[in-house]
Amino acid sequence: MAALETSDVTTAPSEAEGGVLSRRYRALSVGIVSVVLVIAFEATAVGTAMPVAARELDGVSLYAFAFSGYFTTSLFGMVLAGQWSDRDGPLASLTAGIGAFAAGLLLSGTAASMWVFILGRAVQGLGGGLVIVALYVVVGRAYPERLRPSIMAAFAAGWVVPSVVGPLAAGVVTEHLGWRWVFVGIPVLVVLPLALALPRIRRTSGGAGKAVPAPLDRRRIRLALGISLGAGLLQYAAQDLEWLSLVPAAAGAALLVPAVLGLLPRGTYRAARGLPSVVLLRGVAAGSFIAAESFVPLMLVTQRGLSPTLAGFSLAAGGGTWALGSYVQARPRVEPYRDRLMFLGMVLVAAAVATAPSVLIHAVPVWIVAVAWGFGCFGMGLVIASTSVLLLHLSAPEEAGANSAALQISDGLSNVLLLAVGGAAFAALGGGTVTDAATSASGSHPAAFAAVFLPMAAVALVGAWVTTRLRER
Repeated sequence: MAALETSDVTTAPSEAEGGVLSRRYRALSVGIVSVVLVIAFEATAVGTAMPVAARELDGVSLYAFAFSGYFTTSLFGMVLAGQWSDRDGPLASLTAGIGAFAAGLLLSGTAASMWVFILGRAVQGLGGGLVIVALYVVVGRAYPERLRPSIMAAFAAGWVVPSVVGPLAAGVVTEHLGWRWVFVGIPVLVVLPLALALPRIRRTSGGAGKAVPAPLDRRRIRLALGISLGAGLLQYAAQDLEWLSLVPAAAGAALLVPAVLGLLPRGTYRAARGLPSVVLLRGVAAGSFIAAESFVPLMLVTQRGLSPTLAGFSLAAGGGTWALGSYVQARPRVEPYRDRLMFLGMVLVAAAVATAPSVLIHAVPVWIVAVAWGFGCFGMGLVIASTSVLLLHLSAPEEAGANSAALQISDGLSNVLLLAVGGAAFAALGGGTVTDAATSASGSHPAAFAAVFLPMAAVALVGAWVTTRLRER
């Protein structure tokens, strides 16, 4: 989700008056938040329909791949979007991204096999990567620094309605019309963001601001291909769990390691103070939380016999608490305490992820997941929006686009790798044996789910330590 112009910092007081919904920014703010609304609705709706889709396509053993396939291709899309947006402005990247996003949904919705379904998710991920970095470029160019925490909070608020309506609508559609209609129906929602956002973006931040745009950095594009292919090979090896899988695993690591070192800020892997730790924290937080959340609906459907509607709805409150967390971090009074709030956020995430598998004990009420996830999402609201704000604050104008791409690469790559680890543990302990969404005891072994959630809680605790290294001495 940003190239900055020098004028962002030196905006005259008369130009800087008002908030993100003032006359100057209203059309742009509504437009880009509408884009976020579509992405949010897709994420909540697809998560609800995914267990049924995987079962009907005989692909429960590939369940994690359906999520990580999205994140794998989004890695390439993020780097391409950073280059493209710095060169020509965010308009083209945003337009192409929304188109690919819609095309991937249609492909998955019409798939006859799990691998075609995953291919559609991969196309969708490419579009998502293009969109998210382009949005950051828009924020960096069009809004002064004092308004950036507020627009990030608005992005989080854009998840509230989809978090409530998405699971319910997707569950009803899945149960009465079939899961395919969830996928093929969402592209219709693309029309509104295109109509609202694109004209305003063209006027406010459409160009690169240079007489002769710099050419695309081919080295970074090659590294982006390497990171996507490497992540895909590692994910494939994790799902296969055979000795021959060591071959694609080794090839994936050989591609991935140099690409990561070349695309992320130096010192990211060792949590160097300042920008590297901001980028690392984003990955640790997003990866641990998303990898765990991906398995929540499946756990509730197969272990506690919930319908897809109720399983998805158990996460609905998270949209509101996530937005609340983002709102809290946007208040000017809390700025001096941002690091402490982020530490609190990661502790809440770790506690929520560790609490979720308690419902594997049938004496524990299922509403515990909804409560725990509400607290976890509040923590994510504090952390995710804050990492975006800190990144833009620490980035020089000429580095902001690449740094924004690095932030999203850390986010997406950690999702892929932690989903691969979680998916491998899930499959190794009998997680791919689900045959009926209505069964509980005859499905996956409960230990398969515990092997996903508990390690992710430990990763989130590592993120709490990283929050102590966000500021340079």
